[in-house]
Order: sequence, then C-alpha cells, then structure tokens
Amino acid sequence: MNRSAANGAVSGAAHVPARAAPPEDVHQSLAACAARWTAGGEIVATAVPGLSLFRKETSTEPTSCMYEPSLALIVQGAKRVLLGEEAYEYRAGQFLITSLDLPALGQVVEATREQPCLGIMLKLDPRGLAEMLLDSSLAGQSGLPAGRGMEVGQARRPLLDAFRRLLELLDSPADIPVLAPLVQREIVYRLLMSDQGGRLRHIASAGSQGHRVARAIDWLKGHFAEPLRVEDLAAHVQMSVSTFHHHFRTLTTMSPLQFQKWLRLNEARRLMLIEHCDASTAAAQVGYESPSQFSREYKRQFGVPPRRDMEGLRRLHGLGEAGAPAQAAAVH
Repeated sequence: MNRSAANGAVSGAAHVPARAAPPEDVHQSLAACAARWTAGGEIVATAVPGLSLFRKETSTEPTSCMYEPSLALIVQGAKRVLLGEEAYEYRAGQFLITSLDLPALGQVVEATREQPCLGIMLKLDPRGLAEMLLDSSLAGQSGLPAGRGMEVGQARRPLLDAFRRLLELLDSPADIPVLAPLVQREIVYRLLMSDQGGRLRHIASAGSQGHRVARAIDWLKGHFAEPLRVEDLAAHVQMSVSTFHHHFRTLTTMSPLQFQKWLRLNEARRLMLIEHCDASTAAAQVGYESPSQFSREYKRQFGVPPRRDMEGLRRLHGLGEAGAPAQAAAVH
C-alpha cells in the first residue's frame, strides 16, 4: 500500500513560473468546487458522464459496497476502504485506484460539518484503457506483476490540474460534450503514467492474467444466481484451475465462491430493502435452495439476521415497514 507523502518541496535553485499556483491552491480550488456542487447532497452525479462528487459531514461505520473500476480522489478529509484484511486509507491529495469490480467496505474516517469529507470519483472504462494502451507512447510500458486490484497513490500536480479543468466544465455545460472526453482522456493518461499505472496496464492488457480475472468477474456478476463450478469458469477464461484460483484471490482477496456469495447476499439485501421481498423469496431469487443456510450466511456477512438487519436499515434511512419515508426522517 502506497501511503508516501507528496514530495512537494522544490529546491531553491529551481525556477517556478510566476503563474503556477502552488499545489495547495489547486487542492483548495477542487475542495471549494466539490463543496459547492454537493451542497444538499452526499453523492452527486454530474453532467459529465462517469463523474460524480462525494460529501460526508460525519465519520461513518464501514459499509459494504461494490467498488467499480474507478479513480477516487479525496480533496478534503479522509476515507478508508477495507478489502479483505487489508486497509487502504487515503486523504486530501491522494487517490484510490480500483482496477476491477471489488467487494469491499467503505468508511469515512475524517469529516465534520465545518470540514466535510469531499471527494471526486471518475469511472474508468476498461475498453478506453485498452485503446489507450495501443498508443505508441505507452506500448513499451510494462504492467506490474499481479497484485491487489486496489491501491492508494499520490495525486501529482498534472493530475490535479486535469481534474480542476474537468470540474470547471460543470459551469459550462455546453462545452461538456466536446471538451470533457478530452480531459478525461488526459486523466487516464496521467494515471497510466503514474506509479500505479502498471496495475491498470496489467488489468487492461488483453491476454494478461488480470484481464482474464476481470472477465471472470464480469461473468459472475451476470450469473451469480446460477450454480458455480470453478472448473468451468476457469476454462471460460482460458486458465488452469490452480492458476485461476491463485490470481483471483491475489487480486480480490476472495475465492470465486466467496465472491459469488458476496454478490448473492448483497443482491438479497437489496431485494428485501428496496423491493420488499421477504427473506425466503430473496434467498430463492439469488440462488439459495436452503433458507436456513441463507440466514446463517447472511448473519455471518452482515452481523445480524435478515429481519433485524432490515429493521435497522429502515430506521437508518427513514423508511417505514412498507418502504415509504417516515414522516420525521431526513434523507440526507
């Protein structure tokens, strides 16, 4: 895990152009923009495709979620992500890169009403990454050996400047269709050329072990309710069973069966909370044949049985028994 501090010191002999703002000014500009666009909301999808902004005014408990291939930049406060037994903490000036779909626990660890945790998230398009790898300037770059599919990196000045230009487009919506793709391409380029770029290259390069694991995850997401034979899935992505197990666990910290279980349990949780299914119906829809096994594994995953979990979630989100907002509840 890379938690090294930014080396922002410039030697006295260096000549810095007068027009160049110091990095902390770029951080402040990004934080001010994120704060303005998230006033009244916690997660705000912007007019720029794939770009969203995040705001949280209090620290939180770990929350289970699926992290998509993305770059998450913190501009104020701090967050922590738990992937298996490993913790990835990142704060202002650092980013979390996620190179494939990963089940994890997310937690805000530094936030107040006066100084909320503010972040910017940009989804990464694996196809766009692969196309950029065909560029001659990147063709000779090698990917990192197989490692975790998540890592923390330091946001250098060129990357911060690109994000600043992307957020400035929110005030010029007519320019977004033409200019946003260009800035997003620059961000991807900066990311590929960063210390963590090799990890993305390893996942995006067709034929690599990481790329094959990503394909297996795509299959699991679309077929998690079906019985799983790991041998068949390994053959589907053209890997031996032992190699597939090794690289899958290295990247995700889970076995394929554990990954499938996570997908099933979280979809069942969504069905009960949002679509108001009872536990037995939800269990059957996600592929469980035994309601008692579902209840045991649900409690192991979320800490409480399904019914008690739903009661707690409905209170937390201000939902009545039928899913309607409670009268005194505040959504945000």
